Amino acid sequence: MNNLISWSDFEKVDVRVGTIIQVEDFEKARKPAWILHVDLGTDLGIKKSSAQIKHHYAKSDLLNTQVICVVNFPPKQIANIKSEILVTGFPDEDGNIILARPDKAVPNGAKLF
Repeated sequence: MNNLISWSDFEKVDVRVGTIIQVEDFEKARKPAWILHVDLGTDLGIKKSSAQIKHHYAKSDLLNTQVICVVNFPPKQIANIKSEILVTGFPDEDGNIILARPDKAVPNGAKLF
């Protein structure tokens, strides 16, 4: 493995869990995507993210689901929204994203260690 990082490098990435509380159509996105509103707890509040996950997830699949997010990237303008967090996932064999999620409920805003 060539790209080893130090513990202090890892600590710079703020990864938190949040609950999807609203899902909107994102018609202006170039690739099929949802706009997710994620509740990251009282300290971070509700943040928006564009997520290209329509291949595997309908709106109803996503509501009240917890997801793992990077919360300390700068906001990124995507079409007409400002994506404030990165909702994480892994590509399937065709490159479509499968969400990274905790297997048990944890408090919104909990930090990954």
